[in-house]
Amino acid sequence: MSHPITITIDGKEVQVEDGTLLINAIREAGVDVPSLCYYEHIDPPLGTCRVCTVEVNGRHQASCTTLARNGMSVVVHDDPTLHDTRKAMVEMLFAEGNHFCPACEKSGDCDLQGMGYDLGVQMSRFPHLFVDRIIDYNPKRMVIEHNRCIRCRRCVDEVLTDDGKRVFSFAHRGNDTEVAIDYDQEAKLTEEQAVRAMHICPTGSILVRGKSLARPFGERKYDIDGAHAGGNVPMEKMFAPKVGNGEKKVIATVSLAGCFGCHMSMLDLDMGILDLVDLVEFNKSPLTDIKEFTKRVDIGLIEGGCCNSENVHVLREFRRKCDILVSVGECSIWGGLPAMRNMVPLRECLEEAYLHSFTSENEAAIIPHHEDIPKILDKVYACSEVVDIDYYIPGCPPSANHIWKMVKNILFGAEYSVVYPEFKYD
Repeated sequence: MSHPITITIDGKEVQVEDGTLLINAIREAGVDVPSLCYYEHIDPPLGTCRVCTVEVNGRHQASCTTLARNGMSVVVHDDPTLHDTRKAMVEMLFAEGNHFCPACEKSGDCDLQGMGYDLGVQMSRFPHLFVDRIIDYNPKRMVIEHNRCIRCRRCVDEVLTDDGKRVFSFAHRGNDTEVAIDYDQEAKLTEEQAVRAMHICPTGSILVRGKSLARPFGERKYDIDGAHAGGNVPMEKMFAPKVGNGEKKVIATVSLAGCFGCHMSMLDLDMGILDLVDLVEFNKSPLTDIKEFTKRVDIGLIEGGCCNSENVHVLREFRRKCDILVSVGECSIWGGLPAMRNMVPLRECLEEAYLHSFTSENEAAIIPHHEDIPKILDKVYACSEVVDIDYYIPGCPPSANHIWKMVKNILFGAEYSVVYPEFKYD
């Protein structure tokens, strides 16, 4: 029979029932601990994502697989290395799977995405693998996107037919583990049961045809205002930076393998741009149409990744000419939507685009090749894979306020706050 015990959480003694899962004991004490794979109906817990890691008596352990014992000393938030550990776990999940947030139907309602926001993930310190996993269109109502699956097991244990048969199961082992679906059992699910399966999935791995449509900004689960990151200075004070010697700072911008959306976002500052031009001047940039650098630049803003030799040349030139280099937007940070081709061999991409395209006439079906055409790279590279990047501003595109508040913080030391709706990957 269980009995009360005393444990210490972030220096405060609390009483819990002996044998309680530590993650539940921490939450019952009113302390927030992040988790992703943990689901109360799955017993024993998997402990696969490790996002709920805490320090127990000096050792890091997953709180969802640890039982509370008398005299435990638990650290949840008082150690910055714990936050970095959790952040690294989420970065690994983004890097291991093909999570193209701007193109995902569940963007804004994805638990993995929300966890990235809460932990302040701006980029992954790990290289993206771009694994080519099969997308299963065979089920009657669903589409199974294996590229987004984090193997949390929720669908396996929670999605059952009316007669208690499992629809999903784990197949293979180790790194090859994937969620398999029984087509016969899936066909027995009602529409409501299929939609529930989609909502149980913490990512966009389970989609229901006709029901998985993207929702507008402001109506999604992780569009809620209130949380802040990076400071607490009111937004209206951002236009009063601490300028040192009164000289204007110099900014350069460029668009590489991207859609130019980040530059368009920069212009969305509207009347605020009049305050900005009093503080900075633009050198080489599509905004000024200055083609070559004419002076040393304080900060360079890079939109887009590197998909060809010209992109690499321009990026390296920016690194040489700019004191500070900032990756702006998803394409610059890790490849973004152009990197969707990274899962397909380059030759296959070129053949599909130029030889097998419906718009190619038979006599014109050739792959262009000329010394004046930049050489296309084997994949789309993040800017950080080519040169050293100093700062990252995620989003597709990031908002004008987010971009310029960060730029003024870098250039002038102006404190700034980024409200929750501004910090997005899509």
